[in-house]
Amino acid sequence: MMRWPARREGKEAPDHEVPPGFVEAVEAIYDAAPAPERWPVALQAIADAFGDVGAHLIYQREDGAYGTICSPGLEAAQRDYEAGEWWRHDVRFSRSLEGGAISRSDTISDRDIATSEEMQELPFYTQFLRSHGLGWFGGVGISPDPRVGVALAVQRAADKGPWTDAELGTLSRLGRHVENALRLGIRLINAEASQHALADALTRLGVGVFLLAGDGRVLFANPAGQVLAGDGLLVSAGRLTARAEAPRELLRARIADAAFGHAALLDAPRPVVVQDHQRDGFLAVHVLPVRVADRGAVETLLAEVVAIAVVTSSQADAPADPALVRDLLGLTLAEARLTALVGVGLAPREASERLGITEETARTTLKRVFQKTGVTRQSELSALLARMAVR
Repeated sequence: MMRWPARREGKEAPDHEVPPGFVEAVEAIYDAAPAPERWPVALQAIADAFGDVGAHLIYQREDGAYGTICSPGLEAAQRDYEAGEWWRHDVRFSRSLEGGAISRSDTISDRDIATSEEMQELPFYTQFLRSHGLGWFGGVGISPDPRVGVALAVQRAADKGPWTDAELGTLSRLGRHVENALRLGIRLINAEASQHALADALTRLGVGVFLLAGDGRVLFANPAGQVLAGDGLLVSAGRLTARAEAPRELLRARIADAAFGHAALLDAPRPVVVQDHQRDGFLAVHVLPVRVADRGAVETLLAEVVAIAVVTSSQADAPADPALVRDLLGLTLAEARLTALVGVGLAPREASERLGITEETARTTLKRVFQKTGVTRQSELSALLARMAVR
């Protein structure tokens, strides 16, 4: 895999250290973005960055169905989890749903799930985890698609201590890259991309996808991307760009970083927001660096690709993307999910039903959102989202 220096030339280095194995894990994450079958390897790279046993993704589709992808280090435990019906006793999962909805942080570990006494008594800990030599876990919630909820969890060995705040911070950063890569990856998974050539799979997606060369040239645009380009976002002289100056320069920098720099691997990825006057909304452009360890083994379509732009469009009658709300307003993902629903006029009771939390929890979370954003009522919050181009 490629290795990058610890500082960008001409720019300040990130204000955090790069843990050993971090860059390798991020490279593996983006290697899996266009190839869902590589996610087990990427998840193992994430676990290896912490010196832990393995990692897994749990995702819930809009229809309520769950799916799981795990790294090789957890395959035996995953088989036992399903065959032995340990999912019925998984307090981590059941309590994470509730805890994640009210959490002041996007990360979670066993200390947020169970008391030390419960960890010594509950069968899930004493029988299932111990039988596989497993101990503490660290998890982070991510939102690659407003209609799909995803959690990333890393599992460590039984003889290793609990997660530190610093480790959870690193996991949160890695989670942002997983979220960015899954902007494309989760849609390919749902489209059963393994049964189709990549070009065919991309053609079937409802979001815009542009495959980009190192000089910014568009090598491939799927039909949805061709429809979205032409107003605020456009292809000019064969290159993906924006009509307005600010998003144009930001998009150029994002593509350049993805193609040549290591900033796309170290910094938390953020979308470029482009006004779409034709549809009276906006487009969010997520740039994914392509990190392929063996170019000789990739599909021809990816041979020259160094970045993938995934473009999503806002809908006037639908809630905003929680991930975008989170990034723009500085909220946790749980707070952003509630904000997105309240922002389109849902009362706290209705929003709580959608999120599977109590009305009291929703109102408490909403008060915290008001404090963070400086507003005092729902109408002001909706207006704030509109001004920030997320509505």
